[in-house]
Amino acid sequence: MNATETNDLTIPSDVMADAQLVAECVASGKPIPADVARRVHEHAEQIRQETLAKHGLLDIGVPAIREFRGELPQP
Repeated sequence: MNATETNDLTIPSDVMADAQLVAECVASGKPIPADVARRVHEHAEQIRQETLAKHGLLDIGVPAIREFRGELPQP
């Protein structure tokens, strides 16, 4: 499997090809082929599971939004 190196990361050529096809479909307004969408979703789920196994659940979204938003007005 060939790979493309980007910022010390290796992107497999099949993943890069799927990403390029998705970008072309979005840019031209064409639907993404079902088999490509399935592969992208499967790869994303694999990455999600690896991240969960390595780091656990990272609950940073809600605290960050609350900090950014500040205190809510009291009724």
